[in-house]
Amino acid sequence: MNSLLNVILTTDFAFSVLRVTTPILFAALGALISNRAGIINIGMEGIMLVSALAGVVVSSYTASPWIGLLGAVLSGTAIAGMLAFFTLKFKTHIILGGVAINMFASGGTVFLLYLLSGDKGSSTSLPSKVLPSIDIPLLQDIRVLGPILSGHHILTYVSILAVIAVYYLLKRTPLGLQIRSVGENPHAAQSVGVSVVKIQYSALLLSGFFASLGGAYMSMGYLSLFTRDMIAGRGWIAIAAESMGRSTTVGTALTSLLFGGAEALANALQVLKIPAELIGTLPYAATVIGLIVYAIAETRKKRRKLAQKTN
Repeated sequence: MNSLLNVILTTDFAFSVLRVTTPILFAALGALISNRAGIINIGMEGIMLVSALAGVVVSSYTASPWIGLLGAVLSGTAIAGMLAFFTLKFKTHIILGGVAINMFASGGTVFLLYLLSGDKGSSTSLPSKVLPSIDIPLLQDIRVLGPILSGHHILTYVSILAVIAVYYLLKRTPLGLQIRSVGENPHAAQSVGVSVVKIQYSALLLSGFFASLGGAYMSMGYLSLFTRDMIAGRGWIAIAAESMGRSTTVGTALTSLLFGGAEALANALQVLKIPAELIGTLPYAATVIGLIVYAIAETRKKRRKLAQKTN
């Protein structure tokens, strides 16, 4: 027990929580926007995977991490646009469309990786670039906060700013109002001249944009290369985080941090003599437990509302 506390109660552990939360938070914010528009983006995993590969490939050919980031964002947003096109134009079921995107990404990225590098496992032969980390002046010199909050990858700080941006988007902008109105009552929104399809297109594209930032972080920050299926369920965890956060920006950010903490704990426990197979299940077990707690809370809430109506 003391060994576990010695691992957890450190600034290094707190630093790692923010580090591993970043891709989950990006994808969860994307899931939040699409869900508020009444359309669930199940293709998060595939979008993140495609953007992770695109960031590595583009940065290796252009020798610029920033152009690589742009390539990652454009590719992930394009995949989201493809999902939106088939779902909203041809009325493909959103669940089936998302699963198809995930399967396409899983196999397609390996195929493209083999064509470009001759390797089916990782992109070690590609001279890809990594986005920088930032030391914040003054803050880095503060005794406890400095080691926790300073020195993170630039996309980690962008993810924190993204929480504020998404909150402002949904609460303070006309587009946010339209997204929320379409998600809550599409018929009423359409009756006042709001194009439901157009708003859902926009929501899915924004969803893909944020998910692609998470994918780019995975291959250009969390790691410095692309590996096969490297997203490893983070897209699904992000969807769970958004659901547990009750489709609110602050709630989504907090639950993303919770799941990030579970993953950071799994990484930290590797220094102890605990079977690696057991440690690897910790983030997914936390997801299942979280969803169970959320389901119980929602059931109780519905029962209370029903009891109030009957009384």
